[in-house]
Amino acid sequence: MSKDTGGHANPRVERELDLSGLNCPLPILKTKAELATMAPGEVLRIIVTNSDSVREIEHYAKQTGAELRQDSSAGDGSFIFYFKKG
Repeated sequence: MSKDTGGHANPRVERELDLSGLNCPLPILKTKAELATMAPGEVLRIIVTNSDSVREIEHYAKQTGAELRQDSSAGDGSFIFYFKKG
């Protein structure tokens, strides 16, 4: 359910996790822990640099039915996601 925002406005963000430089499984574990403290409908902005984390985050979103958007505009080797808690 990941998609590039394609220049569209990004959603309002309640929280942010910069997980740059962390290797699997830490990014997904920290993401799950943060989401557990959030209310339904809130948006978490996630920044990762490990490409394996991208697959894990996408898989987790599919498992939970959450809305996940990817913003590919960073251009610095990082991956930015907007994860809306269902």
